[in-house]
Amino acid sequence: MRVHVIQHVPYEGPAAIAQWAAERGHEVTTSLALTEEFPSAEEVDLLVVMGGPMAADDHTGYPWLQAEKHYLATVIAGGRMVLGICLGAQIVAEVLGGAVRRNEHREIGWYEVECTPACDDEALFESWAGPVTVGQWHGDTFELAVGIPPVLSSPACLNQAFVFDGRVVGLQFHLEWTPEALALLLAECAEELTDAGPFVMSAEQIAEGAAEHLAEGHERLFALLDGLTAVGVGQAGDGGL
Repeated sequence: MRVHVIQHVPYEGPAAIAQWAAERGHEVTTSLALTEEFPSAEEVDLLVVMGGPMAADDHTGYPWLQAEKHYLATVIAGGRMVLGICLGAQIVAEVLGGAVRRNEHREIGWYEVECTPACDDEALFESWAGPVTVGQWHGDTFELAVGIPPVLSSPACLNQAFVFDGRVVGLQFHLEWTPEALALLLAECAEELTDAGPFVMSAEQIAEGAAEHLAEGHERLFALLDGLTAVGVGQAGDGGL
């Protein structure tokens, strides 16, 4: 299987997603969104769109977002599998007809997400019964298009995850963090932790939580990716938007 990863900054890479791909013998390629250079949709089986510090709707500051969104629309319309993470989920939600806005609270640290009633209808999240603690690092959120309900939610952020057509998934949170990836993020984005709020942990709390929560995150990530790739290219729905 051909997995392509779009990064928005060098320090937010595939991390544990690359581990999953290596264990299953999948080929992984990467590109930086700002280059506007992507493989054709026909050369990708699973597209992963990573996080980043920019706002998904800031086309003035980041004009390359337009090209990325056009590419994503092509990939989705082509029936490919897509996983968007954090900023990536916001971009995917917008491509599917939703919108991006500032969240009421900045959410950074280890916080619980819970299933919504829509979770029962999505096989990819059938194992998510009860609260699950996940890594969060975002100040924005997404509104979903009509007909796409959230499958996970949290007190700080209504929309935490969604599924479109059984093969396009958005996660506002991070399951892919490894100790190395989290250390990079803490170093590069430390200034965001100075804006204290009810859902912002300290760097020390985040680092301490990693030992408790990373392993479960990887288990859930691997199960989600296995379920997503089992759908098969172009097999879920008609590939339309």
